[in-house]
Amino acid sequence: METLKINVGKNGITESLINEINFQLEKRGTVKVKLLRNFDGRKEKDLVVKELAERLKCRVIDLRGFVITLER
Repeated sequence: METLKINVGKNGITESLINEINFQLEKRGTVKVKLLRNFDGRKEKDLVVKELAERLKCRVIDLRGFVITLER
């Protein structure tokens, strides 16, 4: 099954985004999250990665540039 890519834009990490990533992780097991240029948190990329992993109870498989690969 192909890995789904979810983009994080100017709205940042919202509850609806967390819910969608959670749903896709349950459905697919692996999701790629891309931080777009207009996302304010790009400078604090490590904090964003840690927050996503904690809130979604998943692990970070890979971090390349601004693309985070998550797995449950």
